[in-house]
Amino acid sequence: MIVLAKQVPDTRNVGKDAMKADGTVNRAALPAIFNPEDLNALEQALGIKERFPGSTITLLTMGPSRAADILREGLFRGADDGVLLTDRAFAGADTLATSYALSMAIREIGPFDLIIAGRQAIDGDTAQVGPQVAEKLGIPQVTYTESIEEISKEEITVKRRLDNGVEIVKAPLPLLVTVNGTARPCRPRNAKLLMKYKHAKTATERQTEQCDRDELYTERPYLLLTEWSVEDVKADREQCGLAGSPTKVKKIESVVFQAKESKRLTDDDNEIDGLMRELIESHTIG
Repeated sequence: MIVLAKQVPDTRNVGKDAMKADGTVNRAALPAIFNPEDLNALEQALGIKERFPGSTITLLTMGPSRAADILREGLFRGADDGVLLTDRAFAGADTLATSYALSMAIREIGPFDLIIAGRQAIDGDTAQVGPQVAEKLGIPQVTYTESIEEISKEEITVKRRLDNGVEIVKAPLPLLVTVNGTARPCRPRNAKLLMKYKHAKTATERQTEQCDRDELYTERPYLLLTEWSVEDVKADREQCGLAGSPTKVKKIESVVFQAKESKRLTDDDNEIDGLMRELIESHTIG
């Protein structure tokens, strides 16, 4: 299994410096967290791993060198290894460029049975990357997954949570599924795995931190986190990052409602009708 994960800015702390002049997110100005729905996706993979001993989970993410933090977070919770796509050429990618880079990395990882991703990231809310990866790989996809009910060597049964109810879907493997935030939350860190992987680092991290534990990494090669560039995944630079992104962010705005902006209504029909007219005229609804 391959789990797609993203390190995202904590959108609860969006300020005036959250956006750069070129329309990209200023990630250095915001605290970074593991995208919540990607944690739900990881839990689905961990559940399958428990049911089928011998299954493996590779966590795949794209971002700056600090995104290795979520690879370690995945290892602490039960993933087997992780791959970080990091290259200046990947910077500023929209969903199209991101899905292209991820699909090239997946091809480099090799054969897989299942790709699991969160439905969407909280810094974009597009829900497009997972489906686009499936299209680029030419495999089926099931979106809005709430739980994986059954799985065999040939097919999988998935429960989907939709606006108007629940749907049970069977699909052949290999397959990509995206997971809702209503799915089972991810388990906490495992103390033994935390001790095992606490020194796991990418080559860049070791160089930056002037790590002098060469003997440790020789004895325990599982502590070496894989780090790939554009060349490593044989990607076309013109399809990566800003160069490969036809969409650009125009503006990021933090909307915080103050108490003075609130309005209290009674159960009077005229007050409710007046509020509905205001919302329609302001294009908030309708």
